[in-house]
Amino acid sequence: WELSPKLPDDVIVTADSGSAANWYARDLKFRPGMRGSLSGTLATMGSGMPYAIGAKFANPARPVIACVGDGAMQMNGMAELLTVAKYYRQWDDPRFICLVLHNNDLNQVTWEMRAMEGIPKFSETQVIPDISYAEFAELAGLRAITVHNPDDVAAVWDEALASDVPVVIDAIVDPEVPPLPPHVEFADAKHMMSAVLKGDPNAAHMVKQTFKGKAQEFLQS
Repeated sequence: WELSPKLPDDVIVTADSGSAANWYARDLKFRPGMRGSLSGTLATMGSGMPYAIGAKFANPARPVIACVGDGAMQMNGMAELLTVAKYYRQWDDPRFICLVLHNNDLNQVTWEMRAMEGIPKFSETQVIPDISYAEFAELAGLRAITVHNPDDVAAVWDEALASDVPVVIDAIVDPEVPPLPPHVEFADAKHMMSAVLKGDPNAAHMVKQTFKGKAQEFLQS
């Protein structure tokens, strides 16, 4: 929610599929004149960066932000950073920000397994290789910021939005923070507890973050 009040009036914000789309939908508040784009019910992974690049070529004078997960970033987003590096000097407004939610997990499917089927996280299919997206961006000639501390998020957005070179924000985030809907159905809660009882990795931390998330929602309402 630190980003919403900082969004430029003419910004275009895209989101990839997965838990990135959940946070995009829940935490960003668009004002009139802003535009957004995401795959919607198609749930197509790897669309966030191409949508953002397409938006930038169609609207070179408008700032563009792409919100993507690290799974989609490894699928095609890293390659698309080379496209950004090649063409950004042609854009009237060079502001192009790629926010990578870096948790080394195919997070949406992990939570679907827990909430829909009561199945613990299966690390063999869900954990993805760890890599520094910031270092990759710098190799491509872009600016990069790695953020570990939530208290630094607001300042990082200020820095990125003021940059005259496209920026990758490599945000190290917790995969056990649940992308909970506003209203949790009993069946979903039952399935999640089943996943915990069946030996979900980091079960205690997952339960703690779940209750913490709902408490924060209550306090903000």
